[in-house]
Amino acid sequence: MLQKLQTLPLLLRNMGWRAFRFRAGYELRKRTGLLKGDFPTETRVAFDFSLDRWKSGSGRFFFNSKRELPAPFELSTEASNQLQTEVRRITEGQFLFFNSFYLPLGADYDWQTNPGTGFRYDPKKHWTEIRELDPASGDIKFVWEKSRFTFLYPLIRYDYYSGEDQAPCVFGQITDWIEKNSLNCGPNYVCSQEISLRLLNWTFALHYYKHSPTLTEEIFGSVIRSIYWQARHVAANIDFSRIAVRNNHAITECLCLYLTGLLYPQFPESRDWRENGKRWLEEEGLYQIYPDGTYLQFSNNYHRVTIQLFTWAFMLAEANGDSFSEPLRDRLRKSLNLLCQMQDLPTGHLPNYGANDGALFFRLNGCGYRDFRPQLNALHYYFTGKPLYGPGPWQEDLFWYGKETTAGTGFSPVHQTSRSYEYGGFHVLRDPARFAFIRCGNHPDRPSQADNLHLDLWLNGINLMRDAGSYKYNTSPGLLQFFTGTNSHNTVQLGDHDQMQKGGRFVWYHWSQAVSATLSEDHEWIVFEGKTHVYRHLHPAIFHTRRVKQHKNRPEWQIEDTLDLPALPTLDLLPRRQLWHPHPQFRDLGFRIASSGEGGDPLPIQSREVWYSPAYGVKEPAIQLCFQQPGNYFRTVIYREDLA
Repeated sequence: MLQKLQTLPLLLRNMGWRAFRFRAGYELRKRTGLLKGDFPTETRVAFDFSLDRWKSGSGRFFFNSKRELPAPFELSTEASNQLQTEVRRITEGQFLFFNSFYLPLGADYDWQTNPGTGFRYDPKKHWTEIRELDPASGDIKFVWEKSRFTFLYPLIRYDYYSGEDQAPCVFGQITDWIEKNSLNCGPNYVCSQEISLRLLNWTFALHYYKHSPTLTEEIFGSVIRSIYWQARHVAANIDFSRIAVRNNHAITECLCLYLTGLLYPQFPESRDWRENGKRWLEEEGLYQIYPDGTYLQFSNNYHRVTIQLFTWAFMLAEANGDSFSEPLRDRLRKSLNLLCQMQDLPTGHLPNYGANDGALFFRLNGCGYRDFRPQLNALHYYFTGKPLYGPGPWQEDLFWYGKETTAGTGFSPVHQTSRSYEYGGFHVLRDPARFAFIRCGNHPDRPSQADNLHLDLWLNGINLMRDAGSYKYNTSPGLLQFFTGTNSHNTVQLGDHDQMQKGGRFVWYHWSQAVSATLSEDHEWIVFEGKTHVYRHLHPAIFHTRRVKQHKNRPEWQIEDTLDLPALPTLDLLPRRQLWHPHPQFRDLGFRIASSGEGGDPLPIQSREVWYSPAYGVKEPAIQLCFQQPGNYFRTVIYREDLA
């Protein structure tokens, strides 16, 4: 209790008074049962909404229906076989989790059971009474994943390309969910973002199968009533994400209200949802996307989530004679440019940086999860009328968005160059074959990981020095500490401490902050130098300076780290550790790493067994390399041995 009281001022400073006051009142209403009254479990039909009326009076979608789509996008044999395999697995009851691995749920899955732990939530318990973080139940995201209905996209894609009708399967899954999930009860009503995604994905399916014989009046009535009451839930709970959370959850939910109002004008509240959703979407976009295009969650995957959501917003607004403000559009243009600058073109990947929950909301192509090309390509097309990349499977999204695809001809690539994004603290050192990504920034909003001055190195599609990822949000304390902490990043660590003090879930105290950052180059080197204020919970006068030099003509990086801290016994006893997380093929590719201290004497290298998480819920054995010493200076060289 004493510790909580001591950290209360820090929590208040982190959240801000408005969010803190709202969250406190929200939790009080939730625990006393008052919040429960805003979310009824009994429905009543508040409108007359037939299938024919919807067909003739709905807003314009990306396409009118399956039969109005143009000639199919041309899939490669490999992509066609991959799609067929995925659909077969779905029909066998195997579903893709977090875009990474399959779990067998079976044909009669109840939508309430966590497949990771076997724990079954009570489907009749009101959502306000569901414990989201309970060690006995496990990670609730494993229950939410199928209920997002992203698996509808491979079914729909296969339907179109193969000609094999998947409507019975699609509507069978949707109606089964409706039957087994009572309104505002059970785990699938806990998160309004999950509800929002479900409604957007159901909407895609409804438009595709608009004229399908399977979409009977009875099925349509069941689905449209469920959409309406779930949208009412989102509207009733929207202030939680807009005031207390303010991240991609808020953008998703605001988009859901805007598009529900736009595409279902027959609902009684449609006008209010459309107008409020759009206004709030503008507010959230301008708040969450910084002026230089960086994103407040300091996560590449969550930045892509935002790109996808605004692509839907912009394209569907345009189709319905609406538009968003130029300041918001400018933020998205800058976001697009930023992500392109950080992209490895041979793979389409970006650094595995920041919190990564495996989210890829609209799977409209056969590209791998780490490949950002489909989503960046679509937004670039919206802004320029041209693809961003040449021919490839990443062009398929444009087909489903109702845009002319010319297999990537006439594309307009973004010129990649060394850049600093100072507001968000992202820095990129680039030449044609290699690039370095460095995080050196302030935290105007809450950080998710203790990773300042982390360094990612890339060469010809290989992530030579990488971020270990984030694994799960609800796992053992040891794994949480590793993946969110300084230990999983390529930076300098004081003893076993993190750069910031860990609080509760998603909370850090004594945020690290950038002091300075510069980027320069000459005929031979690209040079970054940055200074950060770190470990403030240990002492308020600890700084870390990192200088990174990238050679322009050969794969070589020189890194100098300097710690500036008071001479105190408590600090002098802490070992200084420079940490590296190499690609498994680092040595096989001929690369070596060496370090020395202030006197120039070589430092011994230690190897530790740690973890690497390429996607949510997945961890693989990995190696961490560590240079440890009592001194405050490291000079490290990473190079390819045959060119030394």
